[in-house]
Amino acid sequence: MSLREAIGSGRFVVTAEIGPPRGVDAGAIERAAHRLRGWVDAANVTDNQGAHVRLSSMAGSVLAARAGVPPVMQLTCRDRNRIALQSDLISAATLGIPNVLLLTGDHPRFGHDPEAKPVYDLDCVQLIWTARTMRDEGRLLSGRSVDPAPGFLIGAVENPFAPPVGFRPVRLGKKIAAGAQFCQTQFVFDLPAFGRFMAEVSDRGLAQRCAVLAGVGPIRSLRALEFIRTSVPGIHVPDQLVRRLRGVPSDRVAAEGVTACVETIQQLRETPGVRGVHVMAFGYERGVPEILERAGVRRDPVPEPFADAEATRAG
Repeated sequence: MSLREAIGSGRFVVTAEIGPPRGVDAGAIERAAHRLRGWVDAANVTDNQGAHVRLSSMAGSVLAARAGVPPVMQLTCRDRNRIALQSDLISAATLGIPNVLLLTGDHPRFGHDPEAKPVYDLDCVQLIWTARTMRDEGRLLSGRSVDPAPGFLIGAVENPFAPPVGFRPVRLGKKIAAGAQFCQTQFVFDLPAFGRFMAEVSDRGLAQRCAVLAGVGPIRSLRALEFIRTSVPGIHVPDQLVRRLRGVPSDRVAAEGVTACVETIQQLRETPGVRGVHVMAFGYERGVPEILERAGVRRDPVPEPFADAEATRAG
């Protein structure tokens, strides 16, 4: 079942992430995909995440597909002008990549090369609209035709906790109006705050038009906890969770973080408007099956390798 079909079926959808290597190592993608295969409906392949040089998302997506995991190719506005962005969208569809996640991208000042020049010719809303126009109307921003047109599923991201909080549902509405069909959120640790966000999203009729996948992931060390609390903007870790992780022996923090993630998924399954979860377990893909199994998310039979390029190009 493809991600499009999973969303359309109404089942609880699960996506995860694969971080490409900083080196020429196809095996890194293949190993991560092997751990996720059969447990997730699709896996994001990040696009130079954190403004750090990595194997490209397009190359990683092809490798993930070959390993049997439907990929979600991330594409950021940070490094490309509109010509390159549209070219990459056409290229992705030509290679049989079925899903794209379109986002603005972290500024280079946060990465390893802070002197790199950012592009940001388009923002994420404009890029989503561009992708939808290419797919549904068969034309580029210049007005020239795209024939045959791509047929990908279009995704977006949202951070329910970034200030101003009241603007976040409005921002999501803009992305949906532009063409987003699914949305993956930032990490959800504060369930009451996320519940308020989802209530507003549902009241606006957005949850019926776009599948919202709540971001989850285990905090596996106190160092990671402090990094998330102090260095990642727009994430709120409740004091209760902080005390819980600090209150166990150091050799039990990782296990407690996994248990907290399992409990979060269980509660999100009961949150109105939530259509699934997006599991972010960077470098810990091997733990994703355990997290999902303990959370009661049904495992599918391991599928055959995903390789339906002609169907993808045809939409």
